[in-house]
Amino acid sequence: VQLQASGGGLVQAGGSLRLSCAASGLTFSTYTIGWFRQAPGKERDFVAYISSTGTGIAYGDSVKGRFTISRSNAKNTAYLQMNTLKPEDTAVYYCAAVYDPNRGTKTRDYNYWGQGTLVTVSS
Repeated sequence: VQLQASGGGLVQAGGSLRLSCAASGLTFSTYTIGWFRQAPGKERDFVAYISSTGTGIAYGDSVKGRFTISRSNAKNTAYLQMNTLKPEDTAVYYCAAVYDPNRGTKTRDYNYWGQGTLVTVSS
């Protein structure tokens, strides 16, 4: 199983980025996909998850109303649209997968992890 996160970069506060998570080696349409982030010196925190069919979605409190998670099962890819970015959103963003109906907001809830993509928001 491989999860490839991409789309990170440097953006000014108030700007937007879209992250992608391309999956291979698994039946993508049967997996919940989660996004987590880890800032330097901090724990890896939950950002969002989306169920295999896209009908179950949850967000961390700090990103509600600003971030949108989505997926294309035809493309084996999940996305994280990040709007109104803040300096405190600076982190390495990871995507993760777990067989649906499992899902959760903890890192231990997920079996497979991607390598991460760095998002830096300047003030």
